[in-house]
Amino acid sequence: MNRSIIPSFYRFLQEQDPQKQIAYAEELSAAITKLVNAADAKGPFFLGPNLSFVDVQIAPWVIRLRRVLKPYRGWPEPEAIGKRWAAWVQAIEENEHVKATTSTDELYLDSYARYAGKRYPFPFLRILG
Repeated sequence: MNRSIIPSFYRFLQEQDPQKQIAYAEELSAAITKLVNAADAKGPFFLGPNLSFVDVQIAPWVIRLRRVLKPYRGWPEPEAIGKRWAAWVQAIEENEHVKATTSTDELYLDSYARYAGKRYPFPFLRILG
């Protein structure tokens, strides 16, 4: 997470040049794909049917993809990366413990507005998918 997912997330979010945004979106997508390829094939979590340490580490970033990158940078739905990723995202987002510790969409938008270079979300940019 600390070497690829998180840095790619912030590079993509903070970049203001649309062409560079595309490159950073692809970088983030590749980092996610690499992690998905290392995951249990059946899932839905990283090691299979139960939540693991890897899931706990990626959960905050899975949440931020939909709540931050989608509105600010047009991040696609999980299916754009693949069915296995989509199943993993769904399992994380539906987990009762993740839900209990997730902030409101409004708080995410407000907290990340300065990183996106805007005070309010701007129209979606379809980067992937």
